[in-house]
Amino acid sequence: MPARPRPLIAALGLAAATSLALVTAPASAAKGNDWPHPDLEKAYDATVAYKSEQAALNDGYLRTDDCVEDPTLGGMGYHYVNPAHLGSTDPTKPAALLYVDDHKGGRKLVALEYVVPNTGRPTPRIFDRDFDPAAVIPPVGDVYTLHAWIFKKNPKGVFTPHNPKVTCDCPEKTAS
Repeated sequence: MPARPRPLIAALGLAAATSLALVTAPASAAKGNDWPHPDLEKAYDATVAYKSEQAALNDGYLRTDDCVEDPTLGGMGYHYVNPAHLGSTDPTKPAALLYVDDHKGGRKLVALEYVVPNTGRPTPRIFDRDFDPAAVIPPVGDVYTLHAWIFKKNPKGVFTPHNPKVTCDCPEKTAS
């Protein structure tokens, strides 16, 4: 049998190692996610169907027409709230879904938000982190919140409330 050139053997070995790494990689890595907690994968899997706004509405999320944006911090988008999930720290049951205009007349899912009423108990936790400090949010009241930007990358971090890449302005809406 003729000797194989070393570069070919090395290339075959590298290909085999890469294939094995892909097979054993966590699902989030295989999907291209580098989320800081594995339960974010559960949240993604439970909510990916809500990329369809209609699916969210069918499952009890109530549509809003007020887009949240801070001129210095960035935007959050439109909050669709499911009252049955208020108080939940289950990764698969966010109280709110955040959408932005897709510039085609629809809306695109960008993030999740967990909302827990402030009842005087210790700060709630999910994804191995505390919720943001309690704040009064009309009409919900005094609540703790935690955002998870798993459908649109937030350069400030997955759990940062505002995303500097989110705006409430659509070019089609502002051009008259």
